[in-house]
Amino acid sequence: MTDQPVALPLEKIPQHVAIIMDGNGRWALSRGLPRLAGHKAGTENLRRVIRSTVEFGIPYLTIYAFSTENWGRPPEEVQGLMRILEDVIDRELSELDKEGVQLRHIGRLERLAPSLQEKVLDAVDMTKHNTRLTLNIAFNYGGRDEIVQAIQRIIRDGVPAEDVSDEMVGRYLYTAGVPDPDLIIRTSGELRVSNFLIWQAAYSEWYITPTYWPDFDKEEYRRALETFAQRDRRFGGISEAVANRARNG
Repeated sequence: MTDQPVALPLEKIPQHVAIIMDGNGRWALSRGLPRLAGHKAGTENLRRVIRSTVEFGIPYLTIYAFSTENWGRPPEEVQGLMRILEDVIDRELSELDKEGVQLRHIGRLERLAPSLQEKVLDAVDMTKHNTRLTLNIAFNYGGRDEIVQAIQRIIRDGVPAEDVSDEMVGRYLYTAGVPDPDLIIRTSGELRVSNFLIWQAAYSEWYITPTYWPDFDKEEYRRALETFAQRDRRFGGISEAVANRARNG
């Protein structure tokens, strides 16, 4: 007999989920396929995960698609990833727009081919008024690089040192206007931050699964959300239960 899915309490649904989509290459190699086949399978799975995110009522999703360090991979793999991104935009943009998904790019565009840069910017512009789901695509993204760029812009804007605050730095990040992630999911079982949202993730909850990204399905996603719902998020303070005991002697 299979377990019935547990209804998630609305107050426990995270506002922002971020995902490190790891394990595409190992998924492919375990099946005797080239690594690029794993990336294509991972892209197909992304469509399903986006749909599940909407169904779960999560308004913000950030996916780690390509890091600044990924340029060190074999050239044919890098070129293949670029083609996959371009193909996804061509095939999926109209449907995502119809479904009310707002696309945002976080990261650098400079190293992408001019034609791909234009497609990314057009996709962002086309969907900018959508409100059902904000999808941040971290492509050519690095957390340290993001912070360095934020500091550079603050200096260029002539902001006095005493005026710099957490809130101000947040306004200079790629994710300005988006709440910090409540939950970060990493597939494939790796226990690394991998330079992902290192400022924004200061108080995020983490869910690590050994499942490779192409196999990360709706039920695994639900388990991650159920685990999150059981967490006692204290943000450096003490839990409500401990506080109540202290108040009641």
